[in-house]
Amino acid sequence: MERFCQGEAQAFDALFQRYARPVQGYLARLTGSAATAEDLTQLTFLSLVRARGRYQPGARVRPWLYAIATNAARDHARRHRRPEDLTPEGELPLTAVADTPEPRDAGLERAVQRALAQLPEGQRLPILMHRFEGMGFAEIAEALGLTESAVKVRAHRGYARLRELLAPLQQETSR
Repeated sequence: MERFCQGEAQAFDALFQRYARPVQGYLARLTGSAATAEDLTQLTFLSLVRARGRYQPGARVRPWLYAIATNAARDHARRHRRPEDLTPEGELPLTAVADTPEPRDAGLERAVQRALAQLPEGQRLPILMHRFEGMGFAEIAEALGLTESAVKVRAHRGYARLRELLAPLQQETSR
């Protein structure tokens, strides 16, 4: 990142190669849409280019980049809040069009996504970054502008709530 800030164009390519895929995966889990995640990934890296003057030499890039991605997703959610599309009869549609291929266990994936969506953002973000992105609590704290202990508490509470929300699924599979 420091080389990029000093004007080395190849350094940006290296950053993009290293972080684009993980950031896009994080954004897909955060937004629930692969297409939106792809757009937000591009926006995240555009923001990185624009904000390079604010980068503090020696700071870790990954938490900074995830903070940019999280803010891009929040901004997108604020701009695109709209009511559900209704049928001509004024009812909710029975099916939704998926913009991602179905995972192997589509039911489990949907159940986890629904459970994650029920968590408050303060618990959901640390879980996504920790469990799905493999970030440490110190990195997450840096990305979210919190203390490490606050992130641990939020993650702990989020994991506990996820266990509650997914308990019926676990009971169903253990029969």
